[in-house]
Amino acid sequence: MSVDTVSLTGWGRTAPTTALRFRPRTYEEAAAAVRGCGPRGSIARGLGRAYGDAAQNAGGSVLDMTALNRIRTIDAATGLVVCDAGVSLHRLMEVLLPLGWFVPVTPGTRHVTVGGAIGADIHGRNHRVSGSFSRHVREMELLTADGGIRTVRPGTALFDATAGGLGLTGVILSATLRFHPVTTSLMWVDTERAVDLDDLMGRLTATDHRYRYSSAWIDLLARGSATGRSVLSRGEHAPLHVLPARARRTPLSFRPGQLPAAPPFVPEGLLGRTSAALFNELWYRRAPRFRTGGLQKLSTFFHLLDAVPHWNRVYGRGGFVQYQFVVGYGQEEALRRIVRRISHRRCPSFLAVLKRFGEGDPGWLSFPVPGWTLALDLPATLPGLARFLDGLDEEVASAGGRVCLAKDSRLRPETLAAMYPRLPEFRALRAEMDPDGAFRSDLSRRLAL
Repeated sequence: MSVDTVSLTGWGRTAPTTALRFRPRTYEEAAAAVRGCGPRGSIARGLGRAYGDAAQNAGGSVLDMTALNRIRTIDAATGLVVCDAGVSLHRLMEVLLPLGWFVPVTPGTRHVTVGGAIGADIHGRNHRVSGSFSRHVREMELLTADGGIRTVRPGTALFDATAGGLGLTGVILSATLRFHPVTTSLMWVDTERAVDLDDLMGRLTATDHRYRYSSAWIDLLARGSATGRSVLSRGEHAPLHVLPARARRTPLSFRPGQLPAAPPFVPEGLLGRTSAALFNELWYRRAPRFRTGGLQKLSTFFHLLDAVPHWNRVYGRGGFVQYQFVVGYGQEEALRRIVRRISHRRCPSFLAVLKRFGEGDPGWLSFPVPGWTLALDLPATLPGLARFLDGLDEEVASAGGRVCLAKDSRLRPETLAAMYPRLPEFRALRAEMDPDGAFRSDLSRRLAL
């Protein structure tokens, strides 16, 4: 097991902290690292795609789990897979797609480990249909604070605390997952423009039931009658018969393209209001008013930004903050107010996505609940950003909503309690299972988890 000292950030590249990094290659090495973690504790880390500080541990240790990356068994008849927690969704797609199986839930990047997917209880464009990632976990092996390994299954308190628990109940070592059957590696996509937020919500409410996957990009710089104008993209896995004859020869091939990496240094202020407004205008205008049945690669439909390695650098050295919240159905006026506030503030957001959630899963700190969720990226150096987002937190909490902890880097602990009603149960289980604080992170200290 290799050990070194590193400075780490989340994907947003804010608030770096230094920790001792262990890279276990076996379960035994992972257990030894946990037992010897010291008074500042340890936290598991995958591919570093949590936007905030969930996988950082200032002055303590971090377990880099990426060397535990074996796919142990595959049942090609049922789509049941057993794999180590360090296996990435990208690797699972490479192996399982040619066999006719696709990951049941994927976020906007495939460079996420299975352990990270469970710890964040990730969601995707298909939440209304498929729920979040933990719904498709049959069981997992969890390394707990006493150095033991437990088999954890759905329907237990430990499973519900671990799914979305951000690594604070233990280190996920492996998982048994059920995959979704597909006949091709292409998507059949409908695209349309919505002239404002009400138009968008109306289209989603009326017709979303026809699709497995759905999301909308929103122009948050548009104001007046165009506030919330959007490009709506919805799709299904393409059936074999719609593919061109040439593509039918290798219908399950998976070859995601890649562009040159973003440069290591980007001038501050490059992504300001002017450039964001220009980009948003072009993105909206180039989208078709209404187009049905376009074929897209999986990588284009789900993971467009993965085509640019290290795209997070484009925000400059100051990094960026991703802010994602959900408010329930019946709270549409709260969503309108928040969108108007962001638009009036002229926040230079390039990436703003609205989706609808279905029924939530039982994870005590799992983010999705039935309602509307909006995610946006903002330069961390934007003047007055902290105060502005604190105000949005109050608006969200007043509407009975919540922010996503896996993407958070600045929420206040007093606001957290209002958003997650099962937080006391989570804290009580942690205190019982880990009284000495073997599992800690910068996020857990900041939010008193």
